[in-house]
Amino acid sequence: MEESQQLLFSEDRPAERLDTFLSECFPNISRSQLKKLIDNGQITLNGSPTKSSNKLRGGESIQVVFSEPEPVTACPENIPLHILYEDQDVIVINKPAGMVVHPAAGHFNGTLVNALLYHCQDLAGIGGELRPGIVHRIDKDTSGVIIATKNDLSHHHLAAQFKDHSINRRYLALVHGFPVQPSGTIDHPIGRHPTQRKKMSGKSKNGKRAVTHWKTIKQYNNSKLTLIELKLETGRTHQIRVHFSEINCPLVGDPLYGNKSRTTAIKDGHLRQLISQLPGQALHAQKLGFIHPRSEKYMEFSSEMPETLSNIITYLDNIFL
Repeated sequence: MEESQQLLFSEDRPAERLDTFLSECFPNISRSQLKKLIDNGQITLNGSPTKSSNKLRGGESIQVVFSEPEPVTACPENIPLHILYEDQDVIVINKPAGMVVHPAAGHFNGTLVNALLYHCQDLAGIGGELRPGIVHRIDKDTSGVIIATKNDLSHHHLAAQFKDHSINRRYLALVHGFPVQPSGTIDHPIGRHPTQRKKMSGKSKNGKRAVTHWKTIKQYNNSKLTLIELKLETGRTHQIRVHFSEINCPLVGDPLYGNKSRTTAIKDGHLRQLISQLPGQALHAQKLGFIHPRSEKYMEFSSEMPETLSNIITYLDNIFL
């Protein structure tokens, strides 16, 4: 099944390359994917084939045809899972840092979905396919609680809760620097970074609303580090990492939004060594609460910080508090 979208490049806009304009319109599609659509003739300019480099002068009509994506066939894999809860409708997992949630380019094996396909012998499937329903994701290097669904009933029910922001999601993060207030809310849109395609940014022209509530738990003055608790109202890609990097409090160990010079400036050599053992950003999905799709009762699950992060916090508590 194909989906078509018509775009109009306004006459009052300054001249711009076609691929640049398309990147603004579709922030979640990479430039290489857009180029492939253009090369395949799925993007036309005034009804004719075009090139990525064509200049738009004003008044042009652009048609984009999206084909039904080819399904990624995930294979069951015997990967150990830390299961916090499971029944006929849902399964709640404590995901380790380093595990990708869903198969994608470059990560077809070793994902949470591969593990769930092996473990769940009672999958009814989602949308006619025998697969677990992933209703939310956490980044590869973020650890913590994640839920997957086993059938259409639970998938639709949980997806609706995420959509109306009624899911209770709490995170712990260790950040560089000190937020200006002991608690607060960051309400700032996030979209694809205008020049760095792997990153998200608050500078995107087509950002979507992103809301993060936070409060300081502990402040370690000598190391210039702060442990914070966060509650997500929305769930944009890299939301916490972007929001705190853009208030000059990047997450410790973040390979994409962090600042290595902030770590090298820490005088305590053992603390720097502990930080170097982090697999990525110091971010843990500590708690997840939701209404069960069948019983309609509130359920809440939590998990302890992974050892690499808890070692840092324990050391900071002993040395710097």
